[in-house]
Amino acid sequence: MDGNISKEQRARVLVQALPYIQKYWNKIVVIKYGGNAMISDSLKAQVMEDIVLLSLVGVKVVLIHGGGPEITEMLERLGHPTNFVDGLRVTDKETAEVVQMVLAGKVNKSLVNLLEMTGGKAIGLSGIDGRLMLAKPKNEALGFVGEITAVNVQPITDLLEKGYIPVISSVGCDEAGNVYNINADSAAARISGAIGAECLIAMTDIAGILENEDDPASLIPEVDIPGAYELIRGGVVSGGMIPKVESCVDAILCGVKRVFILDGRVPHSILVEMLTDEGSGTMVVEETT
Repeated sequence: MDGNISKEQRARVLVQALPYIQKYWNKIVVIKYGGNAMISDSLKAQVMEDIVLLSLVGVKVVLIHGGGPEITEMLERLGHPTNFVDGLRVTDKETAEVVQMVLAGKVNKSLVNLLEMTGGKAIGLSGIDGRLMLAKPKNEALGFVGEITAVNVQPITDLLEKGYIPVISSVGCDEAGNVYNINADSAAARISGAIGAECLIAMTDIAGILENEDDPASLIPEVDIPGAYELIRGGVVSGGMIPKVESCVDAILCGVKRVFILDGRVPHSILVEMLTDEGSGTMVVEETT
């Protein structure tokens, strides 16, 4: 905190957080983290601080991550081309192996390490472990891009009951052992619904859903399911934001009460959203009141 903040102001901030801590105590909150929001080391450290703080005050946090920029960087180093269709990476067999290596290996373990260094208890998993995420091909044109067919929540609940933060990479498999690249937003939506999460926080690299992508002031603070579909049809939501918003809708349809799309580039945006009156980003709900 800023040294110029008085003791009274500090106390007011803490007191303001109390009803929110009570609201989320012992509840499951899923946080999806990935993309360009993961690039800055200082911002990454602040996200880990937010997650550990929530865990220490009794929130059961599940962290689900992607790692698109890291995958792209590795593929470039290997001289392997990258193509996207509607925001999804076309994934051949070799790309699927790189995705598994980068997400379940490098990215997953670095996040676990950061959480542990920040004072949390974390264990890393992929969707392959315990057959946490079974998948099938989403579209033949996309190759080994998976659509989730089943979620086994047991490994997650076992870790939560023992006080750990499960850190899950968005890699799945089928019964034959084929590995699939699963969109992290889709994985977060399905896992949130299956585990009965109170809310899902989808961290991205924009302020939320914008009426005009070039104008941060055009942020849409709240949208319901019909409104989200209309934004997609009208082209307001396009490119890589389409699977993100569709996944938010899927999470609501799976039983999650609220989904928040937050700007992962804003320091401590998770705490601002969850533990203050201010809020940030776009909230997706089943129906606006």
